[in-house]
Amino acid sequence: MLKINHLKVSYGGIKALNDISFEVPAGKIVTLIGANGAGKSTTLRSIIGLVKTDSGEILYNDTNIVGLPTNKIVGQGIALVPEGRRTFPDMTVLENLKIGAYLRTDKSQIQEDIDWIYSIFPRLKERHWQQAGTLSGGEQQMLAVGRALMSRPKLMMMDEPSLGLAPIVVQEIFSIIRKINQDGVTILLIEQNANMALRTADFGYVLATGHITMHGTGKELLENEEIRAAYLGKKKKK
Repeated sequence: MLKINHLKVSYGGIKALNDISFEVPAGKIVTLIGANGAGKSTTLRSIIGLVKTDSGEILYNDTNIVGLPTNKIVGQGIALVPEGRRTFPDMTVLENLKIGAYLRTDKSQIQEDIDWIYSIFPRLKERHWQQAGTLSGGEQQMLAVGRALMSRPKLMMMDEPSLGLAPIVVQEIFSIIRKINQDGVTILLIEQNANMALRTADFGYVLATGHITMHGTGKELLENEEIRAAYLGKKKKK
């Protein structure tokens, strides 16, 4: 579905991404893990057209989308749930959800999708009238995911969905990620909680200072001693 080939991105002469290549197969959950500053968010922002690339290809269903405006990329079926949720705080839950459908032409089916979102997130239905800024962190994350789903994406990219959330809420968010994937949405996930990310993902890539240093199935990376030592807080066996 998505193939990144030899992607390079720079900020003021500093290389944020240095010749990275990876792919996201249709129907799978793929995660990028790495430390702060590794280039994870830059990767997602490049794919969605918010960051200019220096060189390389971003192939979505075999079409190079580098250089397309963000609204055209979203219109082709890619959505981004940004880091920090970025909901509209003075608008209600329902208004935030409707904004997610702003590019859609099938207006008659929007209510049907709102009902689907409410079936995934019952708390959003209970609070449909409430301003987004008054929701808890976990509820705002649910709203950000719901808003992205309203564009009917085939590929949903998520940037640090568990950031700042209580452990019990993190469990709930990852359970929802699995459900969304089972409903047919391909997921590209960036997550500092490497343990949860690798347990959830079919495939994983390790990003370090703009380079991909390792890749494998989620299970393989979970069992890798270097990964366990660097990201999971486990000591290497002597």
